[in-house]
Amino acid sequence: MSSEAEPSPSGFGTDVPSDVEDYISANAGEPSLPWDIFGHVFDIVKNGNQAFRENRFEEAINCYSRANNIKPCDPIILANRCAAYIRISKFLKRLLASASEYRARTGLDPTTLAELALKDAEKLIDLRSNTEKAYILKAEALILLEKYEMARDVILSGLQVNPFSNYLQESFQNLERIQSNFTGMRSHRKAERSDDFDCTLCLKLLYKPVTTPCGHSFCRSCLFQSMDRGNKCPLCRTVLFISPRTCAISVTLNDIIQKNFPEEFAERKLENDQMTNFGVDLMPLFVMDVVLPFQKFPLHIFEPRYRLMVRRIMEGNRRMGMVIIDSSTGSIAEFACEVEITECEPLPDGRFYLEIESRRRFRIIRSRDQDGYRVAEIEWVQDTPPEGCEAREEELASNAAEYARSWIARGKRAARQDRRRLERLLGVEAMMPSLQDPERFSFWLASLSNRPPHERLDLLSLQDTKEVFYFSPICISDFMDTEYTGDCYIFERKSGVVKCNDESFWEPELYAERLELRSSERFGAAVY
Repeated sequence: MSSEAEPSPSGFGTDVPSDVEDYISANAGEPSLPWDIFGHVFDIVKNGNQAFRENRFEEAINCYSRANNIKPCDPIILANRCAAYIRISKFLKRLLASASEYRARTGLDPTTLAELALKDAEKLIDLRSNTEKAYILKAEALILLEKYEMARDVILSGLQVNPFSNYLQESFQNLERIQSNFTGMRSHRKAERSDDFDCTLCLKLLYKPVTTPCGHSFCRSCLFQSMDRGNKCPLCRTVLFISPRTCAISVTLNDIIQKNFPEEFAERKLENDQMTNFGVDLMPLFVMDVVLPFQKFPLHIFEPRYRLMVRRIMEGNRRMGMVIIDSSTGSIAEFACEVEITECEPLPDGRFYLEIESRRRFRIIRSRDQDGYRVAEIEWVQDTPPEGCEAREEELASNAAEYARSWIARGKRAARQDRRRLERLLGVEAMMPSLQDPERFSFWLASLSNRPPHERLDLLSLQDTKEVFYFSPICISDFMDTEYTGDCYIFERKSGVVKCNDESFWEPELYAERLELRSSERFGAAVY
């Protein structure tokens, strides 16, 4: 678990508390539990403590919650559950984006876990205001929520209880350092500007402010990033029924900010543009599957990190890269494909339904994490045919187009009783590129076959159009004559006979079924 984590700026070196308390029969001033109930609670807390010590924090939280239902507001149970919330929240905050590329992360997000920890810590202070641990837990929860001023006050209150606490003294010093860093980052701002114009989520000047029905204002992007994890106001927790499509910017507030703080507004605009317009050599990545150029299919986006990425893409050039995890290396593949979002339908709960078309190939030079998803530095990949081969490639494309049209016509006749399959074949035909661009046409032809991911990945790396044609279901090379057998086309070559290995590629009925299945599989893989 710890091997995938990175140090977090919100942490203070040592995880506190490092252990949980064992359960005792009664707390001071409380009546003892009946023996049978005490034994049951004791066993549950014991199981929770064991799970906590073995880093199975979700299981520990479940145990403590069951014990709390039997004996509410018990200080030991609350303290242990609060510690478990803090530990799992810290772990998720330190988790690299790549850790969730193999399987989707479910459960509560780090902010919600920190809020639950804060509630338990506040109850614990009400019950045990004279103990150092209660203040430590509350300060930890506030730091995870980045409420540093409140955490500072709690630490000072804890030092009044125990002035010699090494942990509280160290936490106070680290917190002062964090606050000084934030002050340094914001020192360029004019002193007369009030915090009323700051977003309470990003702690920066409001940019494209949105005012919620409950009266709170946030940056538009910050609000919808927060709503990826729940449709409630981040301040008052009022349920919000708004979506990016219907939510308008507060024009009056936006004008006030632009006129009174022009320099700071320009800096915020530049910062936002850098997040949404990645430039010609930067590409946000959606880790899913290998996509060949000139395909069209739907995607269903539900992971919070990819919701954020899609919103930023839609504010920019509407393009991202689709890449697969290379099974041979365990990391993202070297070659990928750019896709363009042609249709975007935000759903009421924050998810997105997308229609995308694949465009160009690129090679990933290096990648980095940005707000949970990957951004890569790339270089574009194009075919580099030998001199004098352009005319030959156009001839190959022309002959392949003739056979492809004939094959699609057979497919349409075979699927005329099935409207859905017929529509899919018509869609494939509509995507056929111009014959004046053999490279584009060769990839469209190759996409007609349902090849496994490793073969599609090999296709992306090819830089010879003739090789791509050879990989297509219609194998065309230095042919002299052709023969139609009813199942496939056989091309006589000087070196012998070239035949499609999988004759089912040539059955239009099977292709229509495969096309339908492949589309549904991609839709499922997109909710990865």
